[in-house]
Amino acid sequence: MRQIRPLAVAGLILAIGLCAEPSQGSDPFKTVEDSTPQEVVGGMSHKIVRGVSNFALGWWELPKQVYQTFREEGVTMGLTVGPLKGVGMTLVRTLSGAGEVLTFPFPFPGFYDPYFEPEYAWQKERKVDSPGAPPLNSDGAVTAPTSGAGSSQTQP
Repeated sequence: MRQIRPLAVAGLILAIGLCAEPSQGSDPFKTVEDSTPQEVVGGMSHKIVRGVSNFALGWWELPKQVYQTFREEGVTMGLTVGPLKGVGMTLVRTLSGAGEVLTFPFPFPGFYDPYFEPEYAWQKERKVDSPGAPPLNSDGAVTAPTSGAGSSQTQP
């Protein structure tokens, strides 16, 4: 009976986090000083729930990465590269979850923003060719937008 209690608490925190709305709003430069106490507590609670779920469910990255690699690159890559990507992403997601749990009272990075996207293991990863994604050059690096006057821009 004592072993079930921590699992029940973790499940309750996860359920509350799945029902919670993100508190960041539309302002990308939000700080604690110009936020209401409700926004700060909302950001903290969202960060700790995200951290607990990523720490507890980071292992979901292993089958997810195998499946995605299999679908995108074929059987051979799915069976060889997929597990390697899965193990790597499992470590990244689990450790970032632990980091978010340990640092949930502090508003970094940003205003309680996630360490990386997607926030949770079960969310779909954003493709570079999806609408709203930044343009990439041939090397895969993000390119700066060009103005209508020309491609050279000067800094003051």
